Amino acid sequence: MPKIKTRKGFAKRIRVTKTGKLMRASAWKSHLLEHKSKKRKRNYENEQPVSKADRKEVRRALGI
Repeated sequence: MPKIKTRKGFAKRIRVTKTGKLMRASAWKSHLLEHKSKKRKRNYENEQPVSKADRKEVRRALGI
């Protein structure tokens, strides 16, 4: 059985915590920022957990 290759696009975007949680960056922080409040933009800086529906696919792509 050959080794499973890591999908590098996923690997660059997803961080795995010590407990095994998958964390991702928040969306909506790249452009059209002038009408968004400071609080809203600040909250986009925080990492979000990968949704339950996507965890299986992301784990397989990362070779976990």
